[in-house]
This record gives sequence, structure tokens and C-alpha cells, in this order.
Amino acid sequence: MTALHFYYREGCHLCDDMLMELDRLQAEWGFELIEIDIDRNPAIREKYQTRIPLLEDHQGRCLSEYFLDQVTLLRYLQGA
Repeated sequence: MTALHFYYREGCHLCDDMLMELDRLQAEWGFELIEIDIDRNPAIREKYQTRIPLLEDHQGRCLSEYFLDQVTLLRYLQGA
């Protein structure tokens, strides 16, 4: 199963929006979504700061930043 990392922050409306879209796609495509609250780890918070929401593949490649890039995500899932 393909694992994707979703970096977010509590109270972020863009994060909530992307998560809703990802939940819908997850039901269809069956990928694992690992949710990471950047405020729970100082090193992660320092790395991502305001670059959220952010979706990465398991190798750390950015698939979406701020808004879900559905085309890029679906291309990735089709080839993963």
C-alpha cells in the first residue's frame, strides 16, 4: 500500500480542506495517509513552518503544497 505524508497544523482551514479531499480520494485509491501535526515536533515545525498543508510521497517528494494538486497525486498513484 502506498503511504503518503500529510503535514498540517490544527486550526488551518487549508489543511482541513485538503484533508477532506484526501479522505475522499483515499476511499477510492486505497493509499495510507500518515497525518503529521507540525506543531508536535520542533524540528518538523522548523522545516515546514508555513508550507502547510503539504503532501509528500514516502521518499519526501512534494506532491501538493497549500492546495491539493489532484493531477499530480493521481499520476503518482497510477505509477506507484
